[in-house]
Amino acid sequence: MYALNHQQQYIKTKVETAGPGELTLLLYEELYRKLNMAKMLFSKNQQTEMLEKIHGAQAILYELIGTLNFDYELAGQLRELYQFYLSQLNSFVIKRELELLESVIEFAKEFAMTWKEAVHLVKNGKGN
Repeated sequence: MYALNHQQQYIKTKVETAGPGELTLLLYEELYRKLNMAKMLFSKNQQTEMLEKIHGAQAILYELIGTLNFDYELAGQLRELYQFYLSQLNSFVIKRELELLESVIEFAKEFAMTWKEAVHLVKNGKGN
């Protein structure tokens, strides 16, 4: 119990002190984590728990859409991408075809890795 409270406090502090780029990275990492958990639960036929993780992943994608700044052209492209992967998750929930989930996992992994590198470059002053 103490370890869980300590971990929750650590995460709370991490979120409260993170800049916008770091917050986006945290969202991508959590998206990836939830999707991997959903895949594992799917393989164990734990449907209720799997759906909870899928719903959490969908909530993250909606949050990412909500944070887009449409003053930039890229925002529209990202919205389309996020909506596509939301559609993939919806199809997975209906069809239970693992390759649908795996495509979203791959997207989350790639974006988390790319965003992590971008945050690193900005922190080191190389992102200009």
